[in-house]
Amino acid sequence: MSGTVGDFFVRRLHEWGVRRIFGYPGDGINGVLGALQRAKGKIEFIQVRHEEMAAFMASAHAKFTGELGVCLSTGGPGAAHLITGLYDAKCDHMPVLAISGQAPRTARGSHYQQELNLDRMFSDVAAFVQEAETPSQVRMLTDRAIRIAKSQHAVSVVIFPADLQDLEYEEPPREHGSVRTGVGYSRPLIVPRHKDLRLAAEVLNAGRKVAVLIGAGALGASKQVVEVAEKLKAGVAKALLGKAALPDTLPWVTGSIGLLGTKPSYDLMMECDTLLMIGSGFPYSEFLPHEGQARGVQIDIDPSMLSIRFPMEVNLHGDAAATLDALLPLIEEKSHFGWRDRIEKGVRDWWELMEQRAMAPAHPINPQLVAWDLSPRLPDGAIITSDSGSCANWYARDLKIRPGMMCSLSGGLASMGAAVPYAIAAKFAHPGRPVIALIGDGAMQMNNMAELITVAKYWREWSSPNWICCVFNNEDLNQVTWEQRVMEGNPKFEATQNIPDVPYHRFAELIGLKGIFVDDPDRLAAAWDEALSCDRPVVLEVKTDPEVPPLPAHISLEQARNFATTLFKGDPEQSRLIKGTARQVLASVLPGREE
Repeated sequence: MSGTVGDFFVRRLHEWGVRRIFGYPGDGINGVLGALQRAKGKIEFIQVRHEEMAAFMASAHAKFTGELGVCLSTGGPGAAHLITGLYDAKCDHMPVLAISGQAPRTARGSHYQQELNLDRMFSDVAAFVQEAETPSQVRMLTDRAIRIAKSQHAVSVVIFPADLQDLEYEEPPREHGSVRTGVGYSRPLIVPRHKDLRLAAEVLNAGRKVAVLIGAGALGASKQVVEVAEKLKAGVAKALLGKAALPDTLPWVTGSIGLLGTKPSYDLMMECDTLLMIGSGFPYSEFLPHEGQARGVQIDIDPSMLSIRFPMEVNLHGDAAATLDALLPLIEEKSHFGWRDRIEKGVRDWWELMEQRAMAPAHPINPQLVAWDLSPRLPDGAIITSDSGSCANWYARDLKIRPGMMCSLSGGLASMGAAVPYAIAAKFAHPGRPVIALIGDGAMQMNNMAELITVAKYWREWSSPNWICCVFNNEDLNQVTWEQRVMEGNPKFEATQNIPDVPYHRFAELIGLKGIFVDDPDRLAAAWDEALSCDRPVVLEVKTDPEVPPLPAHISLEQARNFATTLFKGDPEQSRLIKGTARQVLASVLPGREE
């Protein structure tokens, strides 16, 4: 049963529960690939178009399953390509194992072809990175790498020189200088001490205007968050990674927070006297209460994330659900409803405004309408992914998430190019569920068009074909264009911002997928219906207006000044820019879809 080092490594991965690897082949990792082939399907290999996409898929697999995500590359350029996707996993605290090839040991140090110092290259992104040197070392490296990734929710990297992979495997000897390791890790249930829970309850019970902010750490604690919010008569805002933690159908859920957030979330934070933060590393302090305005309690499974966004009075290191279960009996039910009533009115008013903004005319299609028309059509159990850029605004604000749905995007890294690989990984993890990716044309051109070929290669293996990639085609790197205008006070720089008009729906048809093109807002709803009922994966290309501004929930005086400066300097799209902004600002008094 010993076989090669590669054979042992594949067996060990299987013992650890690994059943899927996303990757791309190369001669530097051929020994492991041969072992995968000899394992006869015990571990599924998903061939991607680019190693960066493999790492994104591994990160997304971890997000959508709670399991270890695994990606693989050859050495040299293949290993270097993994970096961005691995940083996505690191920034969002996802357990991922990266497997990389390397130049032969006999050539190391000789400036050999594709020889890079990979341990140095991966040292910042990985909590554990090690290059194997002897066959008997591989057992320890594999066990340690996986255990660290799972226990720390971090990235681990194991590097295999090409010549080592085909050597006969040797068990570590029982002697000085050698270690023997085992398989298995079970995450403990971490709950704070009772005295700390009591201190937290005292703070929360004293508050009259309680705000709750939840993130990805609250995804498994929906029931408990609802119970706490009902007792405290609180409103709940959601960081983007926590969008699916509570449904938007609850009248006191204020939606997203921050630059892509909602006005009721902003008002909630600016007016509260107490803040309870659960499982979130939301980074923007200007959208949190002023220091001294509110008392704070924070719950997080990662103690390094405590009290680094807001100076908390009580910091609770613990699992969100278990900590809230222990905290609930100590929380007194509030009897005054004035704060909650204000929150619910703000939420109702906001959804009315969102509908009015989505219905405001644009040329040709208002991008908000794309998400707005999708929202009521989302199938039960749908999984939604979004890219970074202006499409993330509409994902954050216009989509109403219902119970049982899942959604995610590149959060901490906010990388372009994650939506399609995320959606592919989601479909492999949950092949019977509908999956929808929302993506801008910039990210589509950058690296996601090629991954449609991966969809074409594998979709017939899925139990349901419902997989949709919706492309917002506005021929503009839109988020950055508006950041130039509003944050810098500069007109649109066409040399950097304009991108080619590409027929994405036709590319889909060329590779055997369904392509749908829409440039008429009156046909958009029907296009969504067609895409959602199609018998194969779909690329829905929507021609959207780049001059519909992704307005923040609160416009600061500096932002207003910068925008005025942009107009004073003269923007190449000034006339349409002014009209588009006016329609959004005056949405409540403008008629539906008519001029």
